[in-house]
Amino acid sequence: MRSGLRSDPQEWTDERHRQGLAGERQAIRYLQSRGWFVLAHRFRMGRTEIDLVARRGRLVAFIEVKARRSDAFGSPLEAVTGAKRRELVKAARAWVDRLGRPTDVYRFDCIALTGDRLEHLEDAFRPGWR
Repeated sequence: MRSGLRSDPQEWTDERHRQGLAGERQAIRYLQSRGWFVLAHRFRMGRTEIDLVARRGRLVAFIEVKARRSDAFGSPLEAVTGAKRRELVKAARAWVDRLGRPTDVYRFDCIALTGDRLEHLEDAFRPGWR
């Protein structure tokens, strides 16, 4: 698995960044326990990033992970806006161009972490390609 961390998390001062990384690591453990192989963590294309890219057989999922302490301000899934989706699609196209296989099937998933609860929304949205 390739990690796109550009700095040492021990030096991060913003607790939200640490919480996000902890959520991504929890999502990785969850996916691996269900037979997924995580190909990339924080795949970057320019300023755009995909939290996780995971494979199970021919299926490749581009996964956005959102972690919140509570749902007081709404579901973490609500934070995956249209603009964020467009960014994810742009980065996913770059991943497919570089590393995709002709027989792969692609989808976009979201994993929401709220407190101790994890929700995996498979096929969360469809961009209209492949």
